[in-house]
Amino acid sequence: MTLDIWLLLGAGIVIAAIASVRLAHRTGLPSLLIFLGFGLLLGDSGFGIPFDNPYLAQEIGLTALAVILAEGGLTTNWSHVRRSVPMAVVLATVGVAVSIVVLALLVQGLLGLSTHMALILGAVLASTDAAAVFSVLRRLPLPPRLAGVLEAESGFNDAPTVIAVVLLSGAAHASATLGTFLLETSIELVIGGAVGLAIGPAGAYALRRVALPASGLYPIAVLALTFVSYGGAVLLHGSGFLAVYLTALILGNSRLPHRAATRGFAEGAAWLAQIGLFVMLGLLASPWEMPSAIVPGLIIGTVMVLLVRPVAVVASSVVAWAMRLGWVSWRDQAFLSWAGLRGAVPIVLATIPWASGVEGSKEIFNEVFVVVIVFTLLQSPTLPFAARLLRVAAPAEAHDLAVESAPLEELQADLLQVRVPVGSRLHGVEIFELRLPAGAAVTLIVRDGKSFVPATTTRIRADDQLLVVATAACRDEVERRLRAVSRSGKLAGWYGERGLE
Repeated sequence: MTLDIWLLLGAGIVIAAIASVRLAHRTGLPSLLIFLGFGLLLGDSGFGIPFDNPYLAQEIGLTALAVILAEGGLTTNWSHVRRSVPMAVVLATVGVAVSIVVLALLVQGLLGLSTHMALILGAVLASTDAAAVFSVLRRLPLPPRLAGVLEAESGFNDAPTVIAVVLLSGAAHASATLGTFLLETSIELVIGGAVGLAIGPAGAYALRRVALPASGLYPIAVLALTFVSYGGAVLLHGSGFLAVYLTALILGNSRLPHRAATRGFAEGAAWLAQIGLFVMLGLLASPWEMPSAIVPGLIIGTVMVLLVRPVAVVASSVVAWAMRLGWVSWRDQAFLSWAGLRGAVPIVLATIPWASGVEGSKEIFNEVFVVVIVFTLLQSPTLPFAARLLRVAAPAEAHDLAVESAPLEELQADLLQVRVPVGSRLHGVEIFELRLPAGAAVTLIVRDGKSFVPATTTRIRADDQLLVVATAACRDEVERRLRAVSRSGKLAGWYGERGLE
């Protein structure tokens, strides 16, 4: 086919994928399933486009994952995840190690895999998927601490799992000892972390002081800096994924010019990367080979969801408690166990042993593909129900609205949206009784589909949506005050309610 035909076909796929996002949003499914479906439809069993190059799929997949991680870092609010980072880091290290070992032991006994192949399978499935987790968190109201753990974990755990899969798939895996394996992993993580922590602040400093001639250059510069971090870490034999996530996290939480435009650009790039990645993985899969992988895939997925993930979460919670990082309640542990979504990351990681020529790796790829499809269909739509059942949902939490506004940037202010759920003690409270700190104000109320500017004596009602402008200095205090009033009413202070999580 000519280039014009390829461009037409590619544009058609992207437009169809964008249209399908609406369906995915309504059903609660990550859009990856629909994108994978497009790939399967275009492949050998559909329109007949051939693609069977696991090495090229691996390279494209890792690059797309870097873009998705960069967007995740740029759109993560550090003030929300700061207290969650220690637990997320434990989940991304101890939790990943426990997942690899426990899953390897179980599938070795259940499916008769060799120790080497069982460890590869455990490493491939050890990471939660950033794209799937981010898409769910953006529509599921959770307390900042719990949402922060899930968000930060999915950003951090790609790095150790990629290292583990690459080392296990290498030619020298047989002679490597556990000590050597842990040492190499630690060195790569330290190098990647150092690169990210160096380039992030340096890039933010430069962008604040260099006046670029066009606003559209700032988003490009920010995304380019994340890939400088990625490439630099890889050249130094470090973790590019950890470097790109840390760089993006620092840049996304720095007061840079045109922050909202940068976030929008990054989200667009991440959506394009997801569409291309999932369609490519669908092309790579062979539907006629999948029937033989269904039973092993269901066994692996069931063990992963019901045993391995809960054990990893509990073990991480115990380690975090022993390190005096705080205790995670059993409700949060249960939700963290169920919300450990697998998506494109395991499928991409499954191409690494396949591209390395490891015997039996194609079967691993097919089984991982089945696990992702079946258990994404099972877990994602049930997450809102699980959050309500475990009573971890927080519908009254304030969340950011991305608005490109020069005055807000000059004031270093944020625009927050708060929905007043039925049963909230915010119902009946007058605006002045909120007693928001200086530097914050309720600027608009949306009620019954109509918006109006409230007076100080306007009473808040259930199902109202409040738009609150708050300066960066008082934002945290505003969130705590709104949380306190939602729990205990306008006299929350008298009852000792401080709005802490």
